[in-house]
Amino acid sequence: MKANVFFLGVSVILFTLLLPSCNQKGNYTYFQNSGEIFHTSYHIKYAYERSLESEILAELERFELSLNPFRENTIITKINNNIPVKPDSLFMEVFNKAMEVSRMSEGKFDITASPLINAWGFGFKNMDSITPEIIDSLKEFVGYDKIRIDSEGNVIKSDPRVQLNTSAISKGYSCDLVARLFDSYGIENYMVEIGGEIVAKGVNDKGVCWRIGLDKPVDDSTGMQHELQTILSLCDKSLATSGNYRNYYLKNGKKYAHTIDPQTGYPSEQNILGATVIANDCMTADAYATAFMASGLEKSKEIAQKIPGLHYYFIYVKPDSTLDVAYSKGFEQFFTK
Repeated sequence: MKANVFFLGVSVILFTLLLPSCNQKGNYTYFQNSGEIFHTSYHIKYAYERSLESEILAELERFELSLNPFRENTIITKINNNIPVKPDSLFMEVFNKAMEVSRMSEGKFDITASPLINAWGFGFKNMDSITPEIIDSLKEFVGYDKIRIDSEGNVIKSDPRVQLNTSAISKGYSCDLVARLFDSYGIENYMVEIGGEIVAKGVNDKGVCWRIGLDKPVDDSTGMQHELQTILSLCDKSLATSGNYRNYYLKNGKKYAHTIDPQTGYPSEQNILGATVIANDCMTADAYATAFMASGLEKSKEIAQKIPGLHYYFIYVKPDSTLDVAYSKGFEQFFTK
């Protein structure tokens, strides 16, 4: 069986094939569940006396019924359609964290920004048809300060056209929910990966911390060249990524990530192409990985210093258009020897 090493290209985590493990720890076996949910893949591995696949799927379904904006009759869909509904605890936890990150990033993270993102299209395919008038009209109802939850749990919008999309934070939160499920069963060793975001606790079936590989920042927009730069060792931490230094757009000869600045309404022209964030919970890591993409290198460093337990690893563009890396003090603890 291959070693449990996961390869990280900053925006996408590619898993080696995980086969059912025969290794035992006492009466426990390492089980693996994998599949698709939220239009993405998941890989979950844990040491327990039986498979918990049905319980995992039930927890993910509970998440979807609250926070999937593309599904009818979910809480977030009702909020977007201005149908009276009391947010549940899942929605409130994500909403409160989103507002916190929005404030800390001075608006560079914003779960109301989807109208702008949709207008530009995936990979900015609508770039030639966007006008300042379109952006200005959309910005009228984009802004995290345009929605709040009052003390009685009522959703208050300053404009009924405000729309929420928590995709920049919810994959991380769904990982946290599965991790909490495992904790409730007393499971000490597990790895939860959903759409590239990870919660890792304890050790893998080789008895060491979970391994995650980081690609070198090769200047290759085709994504065909892969060379391992380092392997991270992750125990009792969460990891999330945003951006993709292999998939950028060029403007006046400079490289930029496919990121919309929710404040300007235009593609961000910051120098970070990929952000990997390690934090105590995956929801926090997920949100800040997105916030850093629109904040730029120096501002992101300032923000990160204010968040206890948060570490970063950035792929960024230097003034000469070559790629380089920067990581926070203390990130060395995650490098394998």
